[in-house]
Amino acid sequence: MWISPAYAQDAAAGGTGAVIMQLLPLILIFAVFYFLLIRPQQKKMKEHRTMLQALKRNDKVITGGGIVGTISKVRDDSDEIEVEIAPGVRITVLRGTISSVVQPPAAANDAKPADAAKS
Repeated sequence: MWISPAYAQDAAAGGTGAVIMQLLPLILIFAVFYFLLIRPQQKKMKEHRTMLQALKRNDKVITGGGIVGTISKVRDDSDEIEVEIAPGVRITVLRGTISSVVQPPAAANDAKPADAAKS
């Protein structure tokens, strides 16, 4: 009889504090996933939707398949956009397949400072 009997802790002894402590890690994990994964993805999707709505003629675009072309016709009543991929070669693509609009490179600062021009 050297070993004393061990008794399980009663569930009622823990109370609501124990339940909160058990759920706290799950709540923290969800919060981290929301701020690191879900929220940025929703923001990116919103920006993509506004970019698709703002498409206009002569925008240079890249489709989801990697085709680079210039928009020649935008149909507002339809999801179809006509893209010119080579001189005289036009294809019709769906608005949703356009992955990005290529911005022209920023113009280099060609204007020389007045001090540099004198020397």
